[in-house]
Amino acid sequence: MTTRTRLSALATTAALAASGGLLTATPAAAAVTCTSPVWKAEYFANSTFSGTPKLTSCDSAIAENYGSGDPAGGRLPKDNFSVRWSVTRDFGSGGPFTFTAEAQDGIRVHLDGVRRIDLWKNVTTTQRKTVSLTVPAGKHTITVYYAAWTGAANVKFAYTPVTSATADKVRPLAPAGATVAYDKTLGKATLKWAANKEMDLAGYRLYRRLSTSTTWTKVSSATALITGTSYVNSPPPTGQTHLYELRAVDKAGNESPGGADLTVVSVDRTPTAAPAGVAASDGYTGVVLAWQPVTGAATYTVHRQRTGTTDPVAQVATGVTATTWKDTTATERTGYTYWVSAVDAAGNTSARTAVTATRGDYAPGAPTGLTAVDTGSHIRGFALRWTAPADTDVASYRVYRNGSLLGTASSPSYTDENGLWHGTTYRYTVTAVDRAGHESPASAEAVVTTEGDLIAPAPVTGLRATPREDGVLVEWDASTEPDLKRYEVYRAEKYDDGDGGTVWLAHRVEYLSTTATSFLHPSEADGENVMYTLIAVDQWENMLRADDPSLNWAEVTELGTPVTP
Repeated sequence: MTTRTRLSALATTAALAASGGLLTATPAAAAVTCTSPVWKAEYFANSTFSGTPKLTSCDSAIAENYGSGDPAGGRLPKDNFSVRWSVTRDFGSGGPFTFTAEAQDGIRVHLDGVRRIDLWKNVTTTQRKTVSLTVPAGKHTITVYYAAWTGAANVKFAYTPVTSATADKVRPLAPAGATVAYDKTLGKATLKWAANKEMDLAGYRLYRRLSTSTTWTKVSSATALITGTSYVNSPPPTGQTHLYELRAVDKAGNESPGGADLTVVSVDRTPTAAPAGVAASDGYTGVVLAWQPVTGAATYTVHRQRTGTTDPVAQVATGVTATTWKDTTATERTGYTYWVSAVDAAGNTSARTAVTATRGDYAPGAPTGLTAVDTGSHIRGFALRWTAPADTDVASYRVYRNGSLLGTASSPSYTDENGLWHGTTYRYTVTAVDRAGHESPASAEAVVTTEGDLIAPAPVTGLRATPREDGVLVEWDASTEPDLKRYEVYRAEKYDDGDGGTVWLAHRVEYLSTTATSFLHPSEADGENVMYTLIAVDQWENMLRADDPSLNWAEVTELGTPVTP
């Protein structure tokens, strides 16, 4: 146990921090971060852990004997002070642990907020308690509460794993973060991994097997464990694939499951056999080559030459991992000779196996990357652009809008200014047409919507009509439509319908700005009964019809004497 008076315990803090010691202390006003598994200690000038700590420090262990002095070097009272230690750490696979506490005066220990030790009373001698418990796997928080009420003060707490084989049956976690690097020149595999989190870890064992086997063989020492986090092994230089597996071992002898398998292909200078059963078949999207798998091959390489020419033999594919490959760049109506070779993991290339094929005449591939962008001109329109397919015999393109043919183009571009409406969504696709008239599948859609909408502004409200000597004054409430462009004033008059009745006929009499809320319509004071309405028009020329039943009308009788028909 570390023995310090309350005064000396914190008086040495600054010196420890400056010299790189495990204990650091900082006034409560400053933030303190303690790296796990170091404890964070908070000192309070009361026995209830209330308020802001007077001091915060980092302790490598809880083992204090404050005697009868001041543990905070003048910051805490002689009696009735408290200290709270806390640490959050990864317990790995967890397992059985022993928690041991002793203190004068009170001590409580919590694991993840659950009280495990409770010796909370003012005593004149040191009280002790040990408990055994199982800590689950993963991260957990231990909190130790210590209160010194009167008299001498000391506190000690420790937690240790139980390592007996009879008590500990919990396997360690599988090692994580393992990597392997293989040096072909030296033929050595260097494995590295992250240290396990278990406190009772004894070491590691390394196993190896061929990828064709299910039996693991230990390649580390027959008796001693690997105590570091790296190991060098030399697999047999056979060119075969070797798998490594790392396992952790705790002090009770429990061995973990294997970590992630690591693959090493040892150095090999012998090429594989040449591919057998190589065949070629022509199809719509290209010439397809197929062959039988080659033992020991990691990838395959394909060469090509136009049949009957002196063209150089060109490498057209490398790193092929399957036993098929499609030549999508072959020219239509052209014959080719292909060669396929196998490449092993060491880079050795086998002899080539040849096959011939003739490319037929097919429709082009679909154009790609179709975009539609507003032209930005005064005429509503969209500029279409796309990427041509790889086919060399494309003669033209067909542009479709909403599934209907819109027009043709000789290059990968087209401008649509044909009857576009505002507030409308259009879907464009493009196809390629070759010289033989074959049309490709359609490109992916480009979907665009013209600006604006198709919804007319709401009817104007608050409509009033007042007759005057100089005409009729029409007033209304301002429209609240955000895209209002203008008002149109309509006047309706009664006419004989030819069947002895009358009908109202409306006609526009004026255009008004959006700021207008009244209009004087000059008219004769002839006592005629008429009606007025205002129709709001938005930026997209949407407006209600004059016969729309939702319109509000103001009926008025003009001044004067009605004119006799």
